[in-house]
Amino acid sequence: MHVYTTDNKKEEEVLRTKLPKINLKHEDTKVLRALVKDMRRIMQGANGVGLSANQVGINKRLFIAEIPNEQGTSKFYTIINPKITKRSRKRKLFEEGCLSVPHTCGTIERSEKVTIEGLNINGKKVKITAWGFLAQVFQHETDHLDGMLYIDSATQTFDTELRDREST
Repeated sequence: MHVYTTDNKKEEEVLRTKLPKINLKHEDTKVLRALVKDMRRIMQGANGVGLSANQVGINKRLFIAEIPNEQGTSKFYTIINPKITKRSRKRKLFEEGCLSVPHTCGTIERSEKVTIEGLNINGKKVKITAWGFLAQVFQHETDHLDGMLYIDSATQTFDTELRDREST
């Protein structure tokens, strides 16, 4: 299992496919938990903060996220069948990158606050209202599950390798 990127056309096709909802009645929970564990290991190894199932070639509507807080700890989220049910009218420009779009970052306008609903790994309903960075991550990962990449909506993009060389 590896992170799919836009550098590979077949992988990009997977990244640009809207994923179907998961029917937990037909899922082996041990397999699903193992998938989440593997995704977390991959995400952490790549220094990411979020990862959707299609980014590792899995055709399931779920994502994970792990967001550090000011105290140096982090909260881990697994959201199955996520749906953003509310978006604030107030929008903000965010700088964003993506493990699936290597060496690139860009500026994208997103809602400052969102409410997301879905299921946790135990199949229990969750409803989370998020703002700031967490809201940005939830929107980014939900976009992935709908087959959209942030570069599709970015107002500008930058080559991070070029930017790193210019700053040294």
